Amino acid sequence: MSFSFFNLSEVSAGGVGLAEAPQLVRHEAFTSQFLDQKRDLIVYLPPEYYAEANADRRYPVMYLHDGQNLFDPETAYIPGQDWKVNETADRLVAEGAIEPMIIVGIYNTGKQRINEYTPTKDKKLGGGHAVAYGRMLVEELKPFVDGEYRTMSDPSRTGLGGSSLGGLVTLYLGILYPHVFGRLAVLSPSVWWNNKVILDYVAEAVPKPRLKIWLDIGTKEDPRAVQNAEMLRDVLVKKGWQLGVDLQFTEAEGAEHNETAWAMRVEPMLRFLFPAL
Repeated sequence: MSFSFFNLSEVSAGGVGLAEAPQLVRHEAFTSQFLDQKRDLIVYLPPEYYAEANADRRYPVMYLHDGQNLFDPETAYIPGQDWKVNETADRLVAEGAIEPMIIVGIYNTGKQRINEYTPTKDKKLGGGHAVAYGRMLVEELKPFVDGEYRTMSDPSRTGLGGSSLGGLVTLYLGILYPHVFGRLAVLSPSVWWNNKVILDYVAEAVPKPRLKIWLDIGTKEDPRAVQNAEMLRDVLVKKGWQLGVDLQFTEAEGAEHNETAWAMRVEPMLRFLFPAL
């Protein structure tokens, strides 16, 4: 595996100095014993990370699926439509609204995305490799990040997030590994997968995991997706999560199922999951 340093500004605007933009580090071809496919990682570091005064400071970490869509408009699923995660995080840190943090973007592997992001096998669509994907995250990728960077490893300082199937696998793995991931960003989750199996999975979790969960849906997504997200909210509340405390449910007015819509929800999601101490 190789890695390189770059700034998003350098990639998109032709070159500025490191002091003028937050640093992103690309780790190429991360390999796993649990999955056949290699994948790139993009690691966002807060602007202060290399400051001498912060040499001993450690930071909370947020792991996000579909890393292609997070920082660079040129690699996004729809070119030009990325989540602008680094820009939003920089601004919120500068405002004192959230903690300075490390954000790890995990590239999906194209055709294998549906396999890796689904917890069960569907008769028509296949899938069901989320357990192997989770083992890669927990046993290989997270130890790698903790070894390379000054991280806080406690679950209360470690988040996991994604959208669509990425939201589905986030909730699944959060419940499977609450001792690893304590804060979940579940954006427009694919609750529909395999006859809404995630609803039963949440309902049957014993004891209730200690998770702080951001859950959302756009009002202009498929009406069934909105209903499914509301069903998931209700299952979580029945299980013991409290709205406004350890569960935030948002129906984003006019939002569709795309990167532009999810980019607009990065700010409130980060404010809820990682507020400034």
